Amino acid sequence: MWICPLFGVHCATFFARLGAQMLDKAYDPKATEDDIYAMWEKSGAFIADNTSTKEPFTISMPPPNATGQLHLGHAVMLALEDIFIRFARMQGKEALWVPGTDHAAIATENVVIKKLKDEGMKDPRKELGREALIAKIADFVEKSQDTIRSQVRKMGSSCDWSREAYTFEPALNRLVNEVFAKMYADGLIYRGHRIVNWDPKLQTTVSDDEIEWKEETVPFYTFQYGPFQIGTSRPETKFGDKYVVMHPEDERYAKYKHGDTFDAEWINGPVRATVIKDTAVDPAFGTGVMTITPWHDNADFDIAERHGLEKEQVIDYDGKLLPIAGEFAGQHIEKARPLIVEKLAAKGLLVKTEENYVHNKAVNQRGGGTIEPQIKLQWFIDVNKPVVEWKGQKMSLKEVMHDVVHHGDITIIPERFNKTYFHWIDNLRDWCISRQIWWGHRVPVWYKGEETCVGAQPPKGAGWEQDSDTLDTWFSSGLWTWSTLIDKKLTEDFSLSLQDLLSGSADYKKFHPTTVMETGYDILFFWVARMILMTTYATGQIPFKTVYLHGLVRTRDGKKMSKSDPKTMIDPLDIIPKYGADALRLSMIVGQSPGADSKLFEEKIAGYRNFINKLWNASRFVLLQCEKAEVDPANVPQEAVAPKSLADKALCHELSLLRDDVTSGLEASRLSEVGERIYAFVWDYFCDWYLELSKGEANPELLVQSIRRILVLLHPYCPFVTEELWKQFKHADADMLLRQPWPQDNAQFPKESAQLSTVIAVITALRSIRADQELEAGKEIPVAIYSAEHAELIQSQSEHIQRLARVGELTVGAKPKKHEQAASAFLPGIEIHVPLEGLIDFEKERARLLKEQENLSKFVQGIEAKLSNEQFVSKAPPALIEEQKSKLAEAEDKLKKITERLSSLS
Repeated sequence: MWICPLFGVHCATFFARLGAQMLDKAYDPKATEDDIYAMWEKSGAFIADNTSTKEPFTISMPPPNATGQLHLGHAVMLALEDIFIRFARMQGKEALWVPGTDHAAIATENVVIKKLKDEGMKDPRKELGREALIAKIADFVEKSQDTIRSQVRKMGSSCDWSREAYTFEPALNRLVNEVFAKMYADGLIYRGHRIVNWDPKLQTTVSDDEIEWKEETVPFYTFQYGPFQIGTSRPETKFGDKYVVMHPEDERYAKYKHGDTFDAEWINGPVRATVIKDTAVDPAFGTGVMTITPWHDNADFDIAERHGLEKEQVIDYDGKLLPIAGEFAGQHIEKARPLIVEKLAAKGLLVKTEENYVHNKAVNQRGGGTIEPQIKLQWFIDVNKPVVEWKGQKMSLKEVMHDVVHHGDITIIPERFNKTYFHWIDNLRDWCISRQIWWGHRVPVWYKGEETCVGAQPPKGAGWEQDSDTLDTWFSSGLWTWSTLIDKKLTEDFSLSLQDLLSGSADYKKFHPTTVMETGYDILFFWVARMILMTTYATGQIPFKTVYLHGLVRTRDGKKMSKSDPKTMIDPLDIIPKYGADALRLSMIVGQSPGADSKLFEEKIAGYRNFINKLWNASRFVLLQCEKAEVDPANVPQEAVAPKSLADKALCHELSLLRDDVTSGLEASRLSEVGERIYAFVWDYFCDWYLELSKGEANPELLVQSIRRILVLLHPYCPFVTEELWKQFKHADADMLLRQPWPQDNAQFPKESAQLSTVIAVITALRSIRADQELEAGKEIPVAIYSAEHAELIQSQSEHIQRLARVGELTVGAKPKKHEQAASAFLPGIEIHVPLEGLIDFEKERARLLKEQENLSKFVQGIEAKLSNEQFVSKAPPALIEEQKSKLAEAEDKLKKITERLSSLS
């Protein structure tokens, strides 16, 4: 029996093993991705070790709302974070990526109530009661969480499922209550009557950041109010108005003094009004005078607070007018508004109406209800009280939030969002944290008569009743980076303080502060800023060192993807079976700058699927070369093998440069740039050049090692296909690709790399000449190349030049010679000439080109005449003008090439 001399195995055994390794003709992600993920998860490679001495690298996954399926925004987040975490893991860091879901209070309750109504219930709250409704929501959430877990896995996310968290689990509820009690004890949480954003539709307050401003056109009315004229688009709020406010420096009203009173006829009869001078009034807006409605307007409330003015409610919590409105009491404000205007007009108090007044209306992001400012007894966090210990000083929450970004403790990428962040901080008001819904962390406050108890546990004894409100979702998710690292068993021991829970949790001590918070720029204020606020207060640490913001994913036309317009939506779960998770990941990362919106469409995803196939086919080629050379990839050493040819040395050098660029790019969070760099290297340099150059003189061991290197560098971006290919190329002793270390070796062949670049430039120039002269593709051409500097190099690589550029007779010399009727190209230090005699019919070709030149010239003149016609330019749509300019540029470029070609034929 014959023994293979190279590997010392039986020949039949060798070829059986190699045959088993040969890849299918095409990569089938649908058949492989689930199995690969199961292999990763089973291996325990995602699980971080809190006892290791390795440098920690931590990401807290922004928890998707537990309301259903993931969308493209989540997919982008998962792809970006997985790149960060896989790179860190391969660099030898103790990488922890904590997954989880958010109970999403208002959103989830709203979804379930709507579902119950669709199933026949008229009023789920009344029919079920608090506990039964909460049980229904919890059941819905549990099913949604299963769906979300599956979708996160589909994206290839290498997160630590053993540490999965949920913002409404008992352990986190304990921590929410502890932080609430601590803030209350420190005087940061208080209960008071303040103006809030009330949603009559959902019957709850919402935060300033959960409001959307929608432009609408409405009538704007000017009314006579005693000696003044006032303007408003909301006359229904004016029943309780008894203060007229003007700027103290407005000379038009200088004769009126602060505190002056006067009588005025108004909606339901005469009123006694008081003059108030305040700098909040804009003298340039309307008449420069306004009446205020402190109960139903934030700015008016602030004025009333400054001057100690009375406040009176006009609209109830259902959006209906109260008894103060007299005959209009009980009517909804939308219905009453025109009737009120009609009454004022009948009294002669309507001065004028501007029908097309454009302003912004506040609506709730969740449910779309119109916001009605109301004064309510609510729970608030004081952001201005200087009681927080930070860097040896007493600061307010607002000051701490400003300090950590201003002094570089936290870096925001891209940096331009610093300005946006500071603007938000500077305008931050006390945060209303109570919500009038049932699903969520209930306010940990209990009442019994005049007694109040605040704490992590209910008070002992009978007769205590807990506050019915729940906490704003962002209160609990603001604790996310550290609450998920607290030992859950410790939270069951109520003898431990918050500080005890922190100091006793190994995960917290090892992995906090976290390294990167990657999320969409649209929740910089909702969530990122609140994590900074809550974490610095509760732990004395920053929550994360870097904030990486991604943009929105838009359609091909730049439109926002919307559920209301299904044609604009791309569902990751539809795309992954068709193109694979790797292609989707690449399409979302490459070309996306931090903080900038990006466009995604199916053709783009298909383009990256083609890249995956290109890599797959290159791998098949390498395995074929191994088969021909009787080389088993499993026995190719892990240490670098010696390069043989010029192309080998150039490849080794370029792989080292690629490793350097990918490493520095990922360390600097330039993920798109790195993706483009790997893509270009694999497609252009490795596949289109090196593999072509290796034909006939293949170095199988170097080919295997090169593929290994490419798979390692590409793995953070395309984990599935690289892991699948790794099985074919890994050394017999190597672990799965997920566990491979980041490459460190450094092969330097700068001279050979530059030389190969010269050879490539020569071949490229010859291919361009063939295309420009429209020479028959399969026909060999004579070529003369002259170069004093590179003649020896070109001669040594003549075989490659002749094969790849379809060159027949090749003349290489140091001293240039003149060539008649030749097409030429001039590179630095190199002349290339292709004699055209015998390749084309000069007279026939010249006649054809002259005719084409004549037609193109007329075409150019026609477009130039159009574009110089002022009447055409003024009336034509911009798109048509751009189209004409584009056609002109194309025609002029073609004319230039025809002229050059005619010159080569002379």
